[in-house]
Amino acid sequence: MKLRSALALLSAAGALAGLWVVGWALSKPVNHPVAMPAALGFEPVLAGATHGSMLRAPGATRCALLMHGIRGDRRAMAGRAAFLREAGWTALAIDLQAHGETPGEMITFGHREANDARNGVAYLRAQGCGTVAVIGQSLGGAAALLGSGPMAADGFVLESVYPAIEDAVANRLAMRFGGVGRLAAPLLYWQIPMRAGVGREELRPVQAIRRVQVPVLVAGGTRDSQTPPEETRRLFEAAGSAKTLWLVEGAIHQDLYDFNRAEYRLRLLRFLDTLAAAPG
Repeated sequence: MKLRSALALLSAAGALAGLWVVGWALSKPVNHPVAMPAALGFEPVLAGATHGSMLRAPGATRCALLMHGIRGDRRAMAGRAAFLREAGWTALAIDLQAHGETPGEMITFGHREANDARNGVAYLRAQGCGTVAVIGQSLGGAAALLGSGPMAADGFVLESVYPAIEDAVANRLAMRFGGVGRLAAPLLYWQIPMRAGVGREELRPVQAIRRVQVPVLVAGGTRDSQTPPEETRRLFEAAGSAKTLWLVEGAIHQDLYDFNRAEYRLRLLRFLDTLAAAPG
């Protein structure tokens, strides 16, 4: 009996240690040099500590801040920036903290990354942008909403954004380990306050979006297992009255622009046209 108890304790300790390692792997920085496509004519930008690349539309005062997903970098937004310039929008793609060239100690799932979002909007306003749209994919969308509150943008495009950190962790573990993974999820998200110094209640975009007073486009894939369509609807329903929902038929948790470029361009530009754009 004592041997069995000892083995059970050792097994439990091993499982906990394993989950601690998983938590470290999920939050560790992914810094590296970033080279944007040279042919497009991006110019390097430093907004506070936030590294970015600007693609200017001549004479434009309509601007978009583009933010990538987790463990990505600003190169993921190069295609969006190019078509936005064609449509008369200046685009600034940034690296979120602990990603690409922007320094950071760990990924915080939108909490510290929110500072980069604010840095980007402030930089665009200082450049004379009369209208600023924020386009965030997954982590980038969470960064647009979290922190001290939504920044002073004129519209938000939120792609594949988790409603609450508990959902994000449980869904990802369930994908790998089934029901057992979902049961183990609390052992991962309970680590967040110890690692990042932020409570789980501060990682709930579904609550933060209630403070947004400008138009919002909420998008997600119908086959997304990481942010299922019912969670995308939850985020949409929590938004204010000026909102649009786009459930992308057949898409998983992926780059929605790459999945269907023609429809993405049509829907995005239609949404941007609804913003109170300054002449540009």
